[in-house]
Amino acid sequence: MKVVENKVIPLREIHETAIVYAGAELGKNIVIGPYAIIGENVEIGDGCVVGPHVIIDGWTKIGNNNKFYHGATIGCEPQDLKFKGEKSYLFIGDGNTFRENVTVSRGTEGGGGETRVGNQNLFMAYTHIAHDCQVGNHIVVSNCSALAGHVVVEDRVVIGGLCGIHQFTKVGKMAMVGGCTKIVKDIPPFVIVDGNPARVAGINIVGLRRNDIPPEVRDEIKKAYRILYRSNLSVEEAIEKMEHALQGTAEIDHFIRFLRNADRGICR
Repeated sequence: MKVVENKVIPLREIHETAIVYAGAELGKNIVIGPYAIIGENVEIGDGCVVGPHVIIDGWTKIGNNNKFYHGATIGCEPQDLKFKGEKSYLFIGDGNTFRENVTVSRGTEGGGGETRVGNQNLFMAYTHIAHDCQVGNHIVVSNCSALAGHVVVEDRVVIGGLCGIHQFTKVGKMAMVGGCTKIVKDIPPFVIVDGNPARVAGINIVGLRRNDIPPEVRDEIKKAYRILYRSNLSVEEAIEKMEHALQGTAEIDHFIRFLRNADRGICR
């Protein structure tokens, strides 16, 4: 509480039925709703809203201006049979929205011990972010989609509803995943995938425009796409051709680097 001109202004609004453990660290202007539980080792930044029946537990550090809707479970123990109760972490950035009944697990020893979520993401109802996932910024994950352990999702990806993403898979920057898609291989940046199993359907032109990618760069991405998917070349051959035939923009460099590091192979 603070006093301004004889008025008492609460720094936090915590419902009387909420449970906040003594060791929890809370920032300013936080709202904690009915029956929410905030664990002993949790840190929550300024301006966060924790809705009714939300559980935030474990060694979880949350940035500013995040919103957690009814029933979300954040920082829970990993759903991994190898997990033996070791200390592990969840780090969440700023400005994220976690809708109803979203679950986000902490990391495991085998995956580096931490799960990370970036900034300005939207996780719709019933989505799941498993242990050791690395999720970037400005991502949309639609209802009931699930990321298995160790998944990497780069910036500005859109994932449709009811998708399943296999463990250790990577989803590249500005990719779009259609609803009900099953992903078992890496998804290169800038493409659209759909189906079970996922197949590449084209370039995410709308996404590129929305993210202000200049026309000349979009043209280079189209050339890269044709080399990779229309030239009957292996990935290694396609990379070599791109390096010689395309302009070295940041987007093309990222595209090539992603292909080099696609440990599970790429979606075709």
